[in-house]
Amino acid sequence: MEKRELEELAREAQKDYADQIILAKVNGRLKELTDSVTDDDKVEWITVRDSAGSLTYRRTATLIMLKAAYDVIGRRKIDKITVEFSLSKGYYCNIIGKVDVNDVLLAEIEGKMREIVDADIKLHKQSIKTSQAVADFGKHGMHDKEKLFRFRRSSKVNVYTLGNFTDYFYGYMAPSTGYIQNFKIFGYDEGFVLQFPSSKDPSKVAPFEPQHNLYSVLKETNKWGTMMGVETVGDLNELITKGELEELILVQEALQERKLAQIAADIASDPHRKFIMIAGPSSSGKTTTSYRLCIQLRAAGLRPHQLSLDNYFVDREHTPRDENGDYNFECLEALDVEGFNKDMTDLLNGKTVQLPTFNFRTGAREYNGNTMTLGPEDVMVIEGIHGLNDRLSYTLPKESKYKIYLSALTSLNIDEHNRIPTTDARLLRRIVRDARTRGASAIRTIQMWDSVRRGEEENIFPFQESADVIFNSALIYEFAVLKAYAEPLLFSIGEDEPEYAEAKRLLKFLDYFLSIGTDNIPINSIMREFVGGSCFNV
Repeated sequence: MEKRELEELAREAQKDYADQIILAKVNGRLKELTDSVTDDDKVEWITVRDSAGSLTYRRTATLIMLKAAYDVIGRRKIDKITVEFSLSKGYYCNIIGKVDVNDVLLAEIEGKMREIVDADIKLHKQSIKTSQAVADFGKHGMHDKEKLFRFRRSSKVNVYTLGNFTDYFYGYMAPSTGYIQNFKIFGYDEGFVLQFPSSKDPSKVAPFEPQHNLYSVLKETNKWGTMMGVETVGDLNELITKGELEELILVQEALQERKLAQIAADIASDPHRKFIMIAGPSSSGKTTTSYRLCIQLRAAGLRPHQLSLDNYFVDREHTPRDENGDYNFECLEALDVEGFNKDMTDLLNGKTVQLPTFNFRTGAREYNGNTMTLGPEDVMVIEGIHGLNDRLSYTLPKESKYKIYLSALTSLNIDEHNRIPTTDARLLRRIVRDARTRGASAIRTIQMWDSVRRGEEENIFPFQESADVIFNSALIYEFAVLKAYAEPLLFSIGEDEPEYAEAKRLLKFLDYFLSIGTDNIPINSIMREFVGGSCFNV
């Protein structure tokens, strides 16, 4: 049976797509365009607007940037180039070595990238023995990859060569450099941001928007990882094999507890702060963090009272619906904003207020005698996705509010060039928690994830820089814990299911980690919110 290369078929199909085709799904499985298919295969096209296509674009652009940087600077002057974390709509990177990272150098690197893109150079993919990969990457000074592959079970590793530069990437790549037309390099602090198009408009580079608060927290988290000697998956696996994990867990938990104590002290330093607003994306550990913060607030001399914004849902029949006709519980209009403001303003003015409880079974608010009066030491700890949005609390004076943005901002990277997306950490957390607390299948959680992400993009992320403080709930050891819980759930997804490709991707990712148990995890840890055994009602 005759085979044809997917790239050739993609060129024929491109006229029917507004966005660049960069991958394909063949019989339900993602394939690079360098693969071939027969007429009997079912082919679906993946563009740069799709999540998998966008990540492929970013990986390929990163390879081009690395090649350009080594060409411009020279291998001998570079100790290593690190791709550290996501910032704005790009990756924050750094060049370590005998190099002055300045605007002139960055312009040269960007210019070299453009030359490589204009030349439309083919990427050469090669499957080599894992032992050879360990030796080759060690010889070229890529010691993070050398360490990573020492713990690799698979006998083979796929590497990509661009000209005279060879590297490993976790995930799919474009066939050639010509696919990466839109990018920009911006100098930022001591490094730079490689900026990409947004998925909403893949035709142009997104504007660079410095996120100083987020950057500060991510740098602090990286500092913690460096201090503990765990910056990559290989570092973590090595620590596990040495039996030194218990101390790592205790230090990580202590660092988070110290941060919460600092936040509590900051709140207590100003008597005008009465409303502690906590918001963050799904599976950030908001519930556990709220409990732990309340304990620290008590230690600081305050009397905290927890309140979930879910209790201010409008009655079910008044809940807005989305474009599919489903209830949209994540939009601001799903809350009784006016009622919330009246109650909080009354509390601020010293009045006694009866707070509602939302009955999810009947879909209606109830009043069961839960009254509240705020004294001098009382503060409300309010948790919900709209907590940072001033439209929610429009009648409350600015000085009465203290805003906390919470997210699992993963600092651990696969290696120096392959970062772990924060969304993967949260998705795995949610898969494990949904199965434990709701009996939900991994299929159902994955099905809902795109909708959850859209809600976060609209209602949470735009307000993160307005927070008074950002708290990072990520745990440097958590993937090694989640692995044992998530793998059986992901393996239950059959090849004929639309969610199989995502399950396979996550399983491949988890394969990098050695697994650990939960015996040494404290009962107040954020991790307990997902795997069970918490001392809190989560």
